[in-house]
Amino acid sequence: MALLGVLWAYEGWQNVTNSAGEAADPQRTFARGIGLGTAALVAIYLTANAGYVAAVGATGVEATDRVAADVVHALLGPAAAKLVTVVILISIFSAANGLALTGPRMYFAMARDGLFFRSLARVHSRFGTPALAVAVSAGWAALLAISGTFEQLFTYVVFASWMFAALAAASVFVLRRRRPDALRPFRVPGYPVTPALFIAAAAAIVLNTIWARPLQALIGLGIVATGVPAYFAWRRVAGESTGSDVVAP
Repeated sequence: MALLGVLWAYEGWQNVTNSAGEAADPQRTFARGIGLGTAALVAIYLTANAGYVAAVGATGVEATDRVAADVVHALLGPAAAKLVTVVILISIFSAANGLALTGPRMYFAMARDGLFFRSLARVHSRFGTPALAVAVSAGWAALLAISGTFEQLFTYVVFASWMFAALAAASVFVLRRRRPDALRPFRVPGYPVTPALFIAAAAAIVLNTIWARPLQALIGLGIVATGVPAYFAWRRVAGESTGSDVVAP
């Protein structure tokens, strides 16, 4: 279960793709950005954690829930520890800013395709942003924040996120078969081994969560399952409004 906390630290790497429609040459820049950015983050996290263990030992790391501040406090004193706390808060705000930029784009795209409330597809006349989608996303996040503990929330998020990550990787096989002649500016390196290994790892994470945290897993599945009837209901409404039962992509 410790892996869930680790994966939460990296969660969000895939969110950048939500804004691909607003980027120049996303096939090239997003693949490079995600690869280099994730590699740099892994190096930073591993280096930091090696430093924590070297400074206070494994038992010291286990005994605290604010390891960075405690390590700096032990090495440099209380003033430096307070400075680290400020840096961490800045990091949290920057992460929230990134999610506010990318997350609502998903609601915006769904609404634009007729699969969510149409009002969420509106673009602000002055700022050119999906302002209502941003506000709804912020409100939903605030509601979740007061509805459970931090561990419960990140378990739901990681559990659901890796289910959809596995499905996204599986879609590579489907699209290769159904659209063999489609233009592919970016092709998955090491196909079919790479996506197959990714799907296996994602499935292991999901199954392990179900085994170790069955209640949270069931709640997470329930939340995701509510989207199934909603999808078909909106799809039917959109199909009726266009005179077809199929929504154009």
